Amino acid sequence: MPAHSRTPQRVYVVRRIAALAVVVLVAVLGTWAVSRALGSDPAAEVPTAGATAPVEVEPSPTPTPTPSPEPEPAVFTLVTAGDVLPHATVNRNAQTADGGYDYAPMMEPARQWIEGADIALCSLEVPLAPEGEAPSAYPVFGAPEQLIDSLRRVGWDGCATATNHSLDRGVPGLVRTLEVMDEVGLGHTGTGRTPEETVSAQFYEVERDGASFTLAHLSATTFHNDYTDPSQYADSLHALDAEAIVELARGAREDGADLVLFTPHWGQEYWHEPDGLQQDIAATLAASGQVDVVLGGHSHVPQPLIRLDGGADGDGMWVGYSMGNFLSNQDEKCCDITTATAMIPRVEITVTGEDVRVTDVTWSAAMIDTDGRQRLHPIQPLLDGDRPDGLTLTDERIRARWDAMTSVLGTDRYDPAPPSGGAEVTVVPRGQRG
Repeated sequence: MPAHSRTPQRVYVVRRIAALAVVVLVAVLGTWAVSRALGSDPAAEVPTAGATAPVEVEPSPTPTPTPSPEPEPAVFTLVTAGDVLPHATVNRNAQTADGGYDYAPMMEPARQWIEGADIALCSLEVPLAPEGEAPSAYPVFGAPEQLIDSLRRVGWDGCATATNHSLDRGVPGLVRTLEVMDEVGLGHTGTGRTPEETVSAQFYEVERDGASFTLAHLSATTFHNDYTDPSQYADSLHALDAEAIVELARGAREDGADLVLFTPHWGQEYWHEPDGLQQDIAATLAASGQVDVVLGGHSHVPQPLIRLDGGADGDGMWVGYSMGNFLSNQDEKCCDITTATAMIPRVEITVTGEDVRVTDVTWSAAMIDTDGRQRLHPIQPLLDGDRPDGLTLTDERIRARWDAMTSVLGTDRYDPAPPSGGAEVTVVPRGQRG
């Protein structure tokens, strides 16, 4: 190949390089001119040979916060029961060798339904005998003070105390009852040593596994023995007035109660249906939206468990017009056959964060073996064929009592399983709320 044949190629490369340099220079100068036209700082924007245009960086997106998980609901159980009514035979069977009294063995077979609840509240029909005085039974009751300790030992946390028998042993008996309840740590409501205590709610703090709620318990009676107006004894005995109960319930909520339970002493003895006054009172309480559940006593027999319109959350208010008896000497030999059956309502309370509400009410029951030292045997084991030592009830009596009870209550709300709670319950001393 001739030596001069490479010259045109070199010239061509040189020209290409020069042209490229011109293009770059024009681009840089153009960028600089635009920056000046837009008001940029000239000192900061003077271009240099070979510089490139700045690259805009997209801002990082703001991270979306992780939502807090919804609190898991916690379900608690509140158990109540009917009248604690220690007739003379009950007292005799409670006597111990040392001259004292112990009622716990009578309730022992049903302990799992009491102690197993998160909170358990009884209906104490009678007062204690005044200190230094002898116990008495029907028609003027005055129980031995060991009754209170026995109730506590089987798992009760407190009791309603407003009944037609509350003043059977006068104000001294009423005061002694409250003193002993305070000594053993049982809450109480419905009677008092002052007018303020008489109408005040008993507060309970209930806590389990980090979840908790505050319960306010109220009780009152529509009558006193001999059918006198209980308002004559208003300083010591809470007389039942529906509108007054609504205001007390409203005040309890303002003082921090999440739920309000009302235990009225009302109705007619041995009636299986509520009377007109019971129905009117219950309707007023349900419509108020201040009371969560009503569980009553006095008739000594069960009355229907139903849900009325209204209630604290608008989903209805459960009312058990009567829970019948719990501890007594009544049965079919003296009275109505269902006096020997003890209805045990169970209130399901669901706590979800700050939301606390009654979500269900069911019932179980025990059966009193009046010839077998007044022991309270859970009904379902008896129906299943269990026959504990010392039981005197025949198969026929067991079945007849069950049939009579379910003719009033039906079976759609019946739940034979014992509760399994175990919450820590604090009985709040008077004056620490409100």
